[in-house]
Amino acid sequence: MLNKNLLKTKFYEIKKQLLKRNFFLDEKIVILEEEKRKKLQIELEKLQKEKNKISKKIGISKNKVAIVELYFKRIKKINQCIQEKKNLLKEKKKILKDYLEKIPNILSKEVPYGTDYKNNVEIKKFGNPKRNKFFIQDHVKIGIEKKGIDFVSSAEISGSKFVILKNQIARMHRSLIQFMLDFHTEINYQEIYVPYIVKYDALYGSGQLPKFSKNLFAINIKEKENQFLIPTAEVPLINLAKNRIFEVQELPKKFVAHSPCFRYEGKSYGKKNQGMIRLNQFDKVELVQIVHPKKSKQALEEITLDAEKILQNLELPYRKVLLCSQEICFSSCKTYDLEVWIPSENRYIEVSSCSNTSDFQSRRINAKFIDFDGKKKFVHILNASGLAIGRTLVAIMENFQKRNGRIKIPRVLRKYMRNSKYIE
Repeated sequence: MLNKNLLKTKFYEIKKQLLKRNFFLDEKIVILEEEKRKKLQIELEKLQKEKNKISKKIGISKNKVAIVELYFKRIKKINQCIQEKKNLLKEKKKILKDYLEKIPNILSKEVPYGTDYKNNVEIKKFGNPKRNKFFIQDHVKIGIEKKGIDFVSSAEISGSKFVILKNQIARMHRSLIQFMLDFHTEINYQEIYVPYIVKYDALYGSGQLPKFSKNLFAINIKEKENQFLIPTAEVPLINLAKNRIFEVQELPKKFVAHSPCFRYEGKSYGKKNQGMIRLNQFDKVELVQIVHPKKSKQALEEITLDAEKILQNLELPYRKVLLCSQEICFSSCKTYDLEVWIPSENRYIEVSSCSNTSDFQSRRINAKFIDFDGKKKFVHILNASGLAIGRTLVAIMENFQKRNGRIKIPRVLRKYMRNSKYIE
């Protein structure tokens, strides 16, 4: 949520910035509706003052029956007016609140303007995609061949966009999770086990609701209204700071969690969405940092590098991309994507999204700290995938594929794979 004072004092400057995100900030709602709300508030206060004065007069004029009756009639009319004004005020507040909730974060100055992924800016590359002299099978074909991927059973059990992993492929999936958690905890992230079901307020705080309700899996139980399966561990992790006031010395807070993620992908077809690339359920290791506002720019570079080091340790070719203005997610002011090379598709695909949300999420969850000057201020919150497990597994299955069909196991994973060197 944006700073309301900024909307009042720098409305036209913010409007210009939000146009870069293809969001039109409506003056009629933000300014005129706010003026109407203020007017109603003042009128309501005047009526309440008048009612209080008359009530005092009734106490003084107890013996004057005719006058008291007139006073009571006036109070009755005032009460009717007060109720009408309250109803109108409630309506105006709802209009403003609903609209303000739809306004995305303001972009950082470094973010390039752009309308789609073609306008993203490549910052760097790591490793060179191999030029194999043999045909690379995609992860679906080789996974089925190794009896490690089963889409037929998963479709029968759960429908499309789910997968069942078996044998050595399932073991590598688990090994990736363990490796990532071990790596991040060794560099001072606190490991957290989180609930996979959250309330509406938690998703509102992270920015997924109300805007992205169509992508969420709701739990339809009468006694459990407004509960959802998490789309990412980011949701429960940032809500650990909800209504908290940190001492400045406590910052930064660094959290890491593994969880399944549930996102409704709809009917997405084509080679780009095949297999394990886009699923309704997938696993991810998530990083969150809660930091001092003055340190959030540097923290974005740091949290991104922490995710990059996983790819570097796995020896996977990847690139770091700065997202353009209309590719950045709702809550973020600046985002880097890490994209891993997928040989069978001859392209890079996102395996991590690293974002600085500045004070956008902290305002929604009311997360503050006491600064050195003694003043309470909103913290800045950052998140990053460290990494998406399924897509990382896909990248290993294809980049480490050998001519004879074996899959070489990256060195850092072998201790988790019973010291095996290959998936036969």
